[in-house]
Amino acid sequence: MRRLVDQFKGPIFGLCYRMLGQWQDAEDAAQETFVRALKSLANWDASRPFTPWLAAIAANRCRTLLATRKSRPAVTDLVEQIEDNAPDQQAASNLAEEVDLALLGLRDDYRQAFLLFHQQELTYAEIADALGAPLGTVKTWVHRARRGLIERLRERGVVEDSRHELRNL
Repeated sequence: MRRLVDQFKGPIFGLCYRMLGQWQDAEDAAQETFVRALKSLANWDASRPFTPWLAAIAANRCRTLLATRKSRPAVTDLVEQIEDNAPDQQAASNLAEEVDLALLGLRDDYRQAFLLFHQQELTYAEIADALGAPLGTVKTWVHRARRGLIERLRERGVVEDSRHELRNL
């Protein structure tokens, strides 16, 4: 059990954090993911890859949390900021924050497919299997997520010419 958590805690927490946008919720979702995975381990089909199965559990937990979040009043998220005088690190931190904000503005299914593809490095087929969606739909979601992400970054002034960026997608 410990080895499983140690091996996958980083990627699963990262997926949950990007989907939920809040550290505490991501920790809760990641923890629940491992509890559910361990309880359901006997049901896992060993002929299929483990990572997409685990990512699907995490994504489902995040979807559930997002659905319950919509039904409750918004809570102000207080985030501690660590000041770093290194300009490159600060610029990278700012860009990462902008990307996270832009991702939160995407539809849940687009964001989920995008994160599974780009962050978890799953194939389209693995994502389709994990999300229970047709392969073509998953490809469309990832493409629309990319376009939406670039557009949101352009609107916030992070990307200057979205036409050039979109052609490269």
